[in-house]
Amino acid sequence: MLGVSARPAVAKVVAPVVARLGRAGVTPDMVTVTGTVGAVAAAVLLIGAGHLWWGAVTVTVFVLLDMLDGALARARGGGSVFGAVLDSVGDRAADAAIFGALVWWYSGGGDNRLLVLLALVCLVLGVLTSYIKARAEGAGLSCDVGIVERTERLILVLVGTGFSGLGVPYAVHVALWVLLAGSAVTVGQRIAMVRRTAPAPPTAPSTPPSTPPATA
Repeated sequence: MLGVSARPAVAKVVAPVVARLGRAGVTPDMVTVTGTVGAVAAAVLLIGAGHLWWGAVTVTVFVLLDMLDGALARARGGGSVFGAVLDSVGDRAADAAIFGALVWWYSGGGDNRLLVLLALVCLVLGVLTSYIKARAEGAGLSCDVGIVERTERLILVLVGTGFSGLGVPYAVHVALWVLLAGSAVTVGQRIAMVRRTAPAPPTAPSTPPSTPPATA
């Protein structure tokens, strides 16, 4: 939701950066790979090691590159099918790394089994949110609904993680609980929309009753 509504404002901010990248010969796929590798590495090496503030900040920097690859593709005349798939795979990899790093930390040095459970459930719900949309679009349906999409998901988990790293009590608890509830609602919204917009299955033609053979 936020991602769609914020695109016009974001486009104005990133336009000069996109122009410089285009002149330098940088491709959208290069931006996608850089953002994904950087986000995954920062999540694993920093958040996974308990450096929650710096991990959240570094992951955010690399995640922001996600705004550049699409804009760069449009500036170059449109993206490719491969680029779209690569971008989607990169998003899923970065999301998994963030929540996986939280699970790793809180199952070890962080020592909080509740947060391990919350992070795992949020990870699963995030995958379901994306999967439902992908399956719907593959069937020719639109599924752009939900109160918690990827932008909201990243804002919640990274803000909660960063504040927790600064010593704000229960910051990550609150973020994950809110994310869990919002993601569950989003999954329900998307399933309901698919059910509402999917064409009805064809009805089998009625077979007339057979006429018994005439007797002599």
